[in-house]
Amino acid sequence: MSLQAILDSVNKATLKSDIPRMDIGDTIAVHCRIVEGDKERVQVFTGVLISRAGGGINEMITVRRIVEEMGVERCFPINSPRIAKYDIIRRGNSRRAKLYFLRDRTGKSRRLSDRRRAMQHVKGLATTGGAAAIAAHVPAAKADAPAA
Repeated sequence: MSLQAILDSVNKATLKSDIPRMDIGDTIAVHCRIVEGDKERVQVFTGVLISRAGGGINEMITVRRIVEEMGVERCFPINSPRIAKYDIIRRGNSRRAKLYFLRDRTGKSRRLSDRRRAMQHVKGLATTGGAAAIAAHVPAAKADAPAA
């Protein structure tokens, strides 16, 4: 077995499988495990996902939030055992891969528009609207009814 195959098998064993789909611009809540002495607690860091870098075991995300008119950014390894879970609070609409321009923005221009329209076209997202909701509310056509 080659060295690369050994590394791939070790990396595959440590990758998390319960990570939700997170896109740039989404508002997410990262639940971090904090160990203080012999106690362990979970601290939630909620902010906008502005960057995603790396791949596999080395993948990192950067989350930005505003605390008392001061911007705070934290970088998290996605597959870290210190991360309890990720929650998607809001889906944001962005056209860029990195949202570093938000660092210079203040006030309402800091906000991203919500991605509500056309969410049914994005694979992997649970939606409440779309064809499934329409089919649930429209009665099925009878089999013996003549075609118009």
